[in-house]
Amino acid sequence: MARELVTPRCLWVLLAAALAVAASGCAGEADQRPRRLVRVAAAADLKFALEEVSVDFRRLHPDIQVEATYGSSGTFFAQLTNHAPFDLFLSADIDYPRRLVEQGQAVPGTEFLYALGQMVVWVPRDSKWDVESLGISALLDPAVRRIAIANPKHAPYGRAAESAMRSFGVYDHVQHRLIFGENVAQAAQFVESGAADIGIIALSLALAPPMRDRGKFWIIPQEAYPRIEQGGVILSWARDREATEAFRAFLLDRRGRDILQRYGFILPGE
Repeated sequence: MARELVTPRCLWVLLAAALAVAASGCAGEADQRPRRLVRVAAAADLKFALEEVSVDFRRLHPDIQVEATYGSSGTFFAQLTNHAPFDLFLSADIDYPRRLVEQGQAVPGTEFLYALGQMVVWVPRDSKWDVESLGISALLDPAVRRIAIANPKHAPYGRAAESAMRSFGVYDHVQHRLIFGENVAQAAQFVESGAADIGIIALSLALAPPMRDRGKFWIIPQEAYPRIEQGGVILSWARDREATEAFRAFLLDRRGRDILQRYGFILPGE
């Protein structure tokens, strides 16, 4: 059988063709990657709900990626007054977004209320304390050594937890047993890990998949603490204003509201 000779020129042609195919493949992959980004500073109680919202949002807007960082609203507020690199702020206390608007650091007219938060007394499933029956009075048991709440100095859920304990007349009896998480999610971690016996945390975390089947809780009546009005705002230095507005609109739309409601948030107007 005769063998075909490959000349140097043919080699260059073949190589160029291979590179063209490879480049085409890379370009195809690049086209599938998000080309736009919305950076969100979000209250810790939103962690699991917002992840679901983001997944649904991407189905409608595959070219926009939502990158969320979770923490205490007060800490984010302090960072945002120094122009921290975020586009959207979702706070557990709507007062923080309002103050950013007043200071000229957020876009006027973009402030919004997205939910009212709820709190629970939470213990692991195998705990000896029947919080579902005892409610907040379970904190008074002398065998309870540590009670986890978010830090009241910069976390709205921490301030609300303190108010609820005062409303029920238990705060003075248990304040020496309180341990503080940087935010409400860390307070939940303390109880889940055994670092605390009982915690006062957000209902949205108690209903989240990682904790839903691992604990039991009692919902604290809303009249026992000031309303946890949660709101957001678009920052003045948002890089992609259009993409940020699209995500804000989705969160406030029926699909976003349905997810928030499943996580125990009370929706504005309901």
